[in-house]
Amino acid sequence: MDAARNPYAPGAGRRPAALVGREQQLEHWRVALARTAAGRGAQSLVLYGLRGVGKTVLLTTFTRMAEDTDWIVAQVEAGTTPLRDALAAALHATLSDLARPSAGTRVRRALKTMLSFRARVDSAGSWSFGLDLADEPGGGADSGIFETDLAKLVKDLSAVAAEAHVGLAILIDEAQDLDPEELKALSSVVHQAGQQTWPVLFALAGLPSLPRILAEARSYSERLYAYQRIEQLDPRAAAEALAAPAAAEQVSWDADAVDLIVATTRGYPYFLQQYGQDTWNEATGRSITLTDARLGAAIGTATLDTGFFRVRWDRATRAEQQYLRAMAEDGDDGSASGVVANRLNRPISSFGPVRASLISKGLIFAPEHGRVQFTVPGMAAFIDRQPNAES
Repeated sequence: MDAARNPYAPGAGRRPAALVGREQQLEHWRVALARTAAGRGAQSLVLYGLRGVGKTVLLTTFTRMAEDTDWIVAQVEAGTTPLRDALAAALHATLSDLARPSAGTRVRRALKTMLSFRARVDSAGSWSFGLDLADEPGGGADSGIFETDLAKLVKDLSAVAAEAHVGLAILIDEAQDLDPEELKALSSVVHQAGQQTWPVLFALAGLPSLPRILAEARSYSERLYAYQRIEQLDPRAAAEALAAPAAAEQVSWDADAVDLIVATTRGYPYFLQQYGQDTWNEATGRSITLTDARLGAAIGTATLDTGFFRVRWDRATRAEQQYLRAMAEDGDDGSASGVVANRLNRPISSFGPVRASLISKGLIFAPEHGRVQFTVPGMAAFIDRQPNAES
């Protein structure tokens, strides 16, 4: 069929044509926005799960929902730059819209606080809002103590939002990559915001290790957030994710074709988009058949092997690949570190640097002490398909 009309779009954080199976998370966020804006308060949210399950899509949808109700919003990705820099850059456009000569006292205070928050990394003063704020109250977010500065910024921005009967939303993707001080500061500010009833919501997304990491940063973190594990879609939702976009293009799927793709992808959203795209491109009629699905599945597997999985595999050194092979014997459910070491006939302590490097590269994570797991589903099967140079 016409590839230009293909409704499936695999990509990092790209919203699918049919966002299905996430109604609970979307409703939670909608209610949290409404309660916070009304001064009733709501828990901030933590989304955690493997890569490819749609956490970033949800986070971006949360951002749009907040923007649609005129909230002050910042969405950032952790690990690429210090959180102070990322937040300042993300908030700049929104705050620039508020920086007009008629701006009230709370707005001017918040703008000056933002400038002081940014001043820690912009000592030349080149970053401004085009207003003379020298004699305005505010500022003080340049102490160099990130927790103190972040609290001052959130407090003043929340005051601006409250004046407009909305709120402040801060959304952080890949939150497991925040450094320890950033994690401590973040949870402390979430705690303070709840105690002081500031109209602010945080949403964090990350790997399954994120709840543990937050708990290690602040012992009370389990009470600050509503935790929601994001997993693969159930068979009904996975089938809808395939059928609904095609139906919008007046194309149908045969039931056995849907069943094959759902089973092959195990309901993982990214894989559904990839296999759906490849199956559509191979189909010739207005109804996608089992034969089309079989061909699309074969092409989809090859596409993932040469891209999605390959780029991760090639980032590992030879020693790291051997460690990953030993993990792959347990499938995708994770491995005990001691078992992996035994398979490689070395003491567990000798693999500390290898484990740390693989975690740093984003290839594995530690769901709990003494265990390791692949960050992407299907990695074990991919490794099994790779020739072993030492065998």
